[in-house]
Amino acid sequence: SGAGAGAEAPPGAAARRAGAGRGRNRSVCSLVSDIWCQPCPLLQNVFENKPSIPEYKVASVQKSHFILLHYSVFKALWDWLILLATFYVAVTVPYNVCFTGTEESASAARSTIVSDIAVEMLFIVDIVLNFRTTYVSQSGQVVYEPRCICLHYVATWFFVDLIAALPFDLLYVFNTSLVHLLKTVRLLRLLRLLQKLDRYSQYSAMVLTLLMSMFALLAHWMACVWYVIGRAEVQSGWLHELGKRLEAPYINGSAGGPSIRSAYIASLYFTLSSLTSVGFGNVCANTDAEKIFSICTMLIGALMHAVVFGNVTAIIQRMYSRRSLYHTRMKDLKDFIRVHPRRHRGPPPRPPHPSTGILIRV
Repeated sequence: SGAGAGAEAPPGAAARRAGAGRGRNRSVCSLVSDIWCQPCPLLQNVFENKPSIPEYKVASVQKSHFILLHYSVFKALWDWLILLATFYVAVTVPYNVCFTGTEESASAARSTIVSDIAVEMLFIVDIVLNFRTTYVSQSGQVVYEPRCICLHYVATWFFVDLIAALPFDLLYVFNTSLVHLLKTVRLLRLLRLLQKLDRYSQYSAMVLTLLMSMFALLAHWMACVWYVIGRAEVQSGWLHELGKRLEAPYINGSAGGPSIRSAYIASLYFTLSSLTSVGFGNVCANTDAEKIFSICTMLIGALMHAVVFGNVTAIIQRMYSRRSLYHTRMKDLKDFIRVHPRRHRGPPPRPPHPSTGILIRV
């Protein structure tokens, strides 16, 4: 019993060991808390409360109520209206200049005076609107200041538009025959067409329409010149042959002959057949002047084939490029499925993305 009692631990030893353990635990906890509470540079960079980034707002543009935006719907519609008026001038002015040698053509030219005055009014209103229309500066900023807009317009297109808007039709009061010749300065507005082509170059259908219109307009101009050449050499030129074929020959070199309508249709037929290189010889050159003009027409036609129809081909290819790319990718996908068929017979696994499901079902 004495040995057993000597082996037993004293009563306070367990308490002392428990207290020492608790002390060690407290020291460990204190050390861990000190380490945890120390600032970590990485955590500070990620989670620290940084000052918030200031929010910048785009200031509202201060512009006058009488300023017209160049990208507005109204301005786009107005530009197309002016473009149609310009094409009207480009068609009627050369025709009236070249086909006003007879009383019939002169009376027809006088009948269009109302539409000519309406076009002049449109050009004048267009000048007023251009003085109040915004533009994009060389730095890419939209300019709203009226003074800068006026200076920019005066330095660019003002004088061209002013000359084209002069009221030449008022000269009809003085019975002068130079009205149509003076109106040819309105063709300067066709220079604005180049600006329209650059602006709408991203729209393939519009560019295609404008290019074909320019080709038809060139054929119309050359038809007018072809008639003037035939009229100058009426005794031996193509107009003399046309009059005999239509049983309306010229009498004394001036009276008689085919009508203005028949002569214009024959002229346009010749120029279009020459420009497109598909001439049939129905209307042919007889004199030296007519042959020289025919050579120039063929050269211009070759150039137009390279410019206009080359651009037309590029535009059509660009219009169908997406469809061609789609069909190419679908063909590659079908070839891949044919080379690597599915091994299992069950339904295909559920795809992670809808587009993948489309490819698997194909």
